[in-house]
Amino acid sequence: MKNSYLDELQDLLTRAHPEPDAAHRLEFKNLFGAVAGYVNGHIFISCGKFGLALRLPPGVLDNVFQEADVQRLRYFPKGHIKKQYAVLPERILQDRGRLRKLIDDSVEYALDAED
Repeated sequence: MKNSYLDELQDLLTRAHPEPDAAHRLEFKNLFGAVAGYVNGHIFISCGKFGLALRLPPGVLDNVFQEADVQRLRYFPKGHIKKQYAVLPERILQDRGRLRKLIDDSVEYALDAED
């Protein structure tokens, strides 16, 4: 699988976590014209023409949606809203510390789905 969304997603994850956790299986799959990242078979991140979205636990999601420029995820313009996902603005993507924390929250939430 070679496309710009995959490249963007892998670059962002490398910037946020230069040394990935080898204890978890990370894979990428095409999803509705976007690329989704999975940890141990559970989706936690998605990248497409909408930008970059993270699947986040309810409390974290509520907090990020307090910020005016954070959007809800729709894979298609008139498609349904993916309620557990936040599309992050560029300012958050450039804040390495905050992005890392949000990715950690997303991965932990995805791994909790295994229970």
